Amino acid sequence: MSDGRKTPKESRSITEGKRNFFASMSGEVIKSLKLAAVEDDTTASEILEQAARDWLERRKAKRKS
Repeated sequence: MSDGRKTPKESRSITEGKRNFFASMSGEVIKSLKLAAVEDDTTASEILEQAARDWLERRKAKRKS
């Protein structure tokens, strides 16, 4: 019976091609981000990556206009 944990092989496939990036944020933002990740059944890293992608797209569009 599975307890929901990923095997090392499954964990590697999720992070394959990814690199660590460290940033400082307020404790309040970190706490809210982690709670939102749990509520949305995702990870804080996935939320931050999508937020960064969205910001980069908006920045790119702004520079074109």
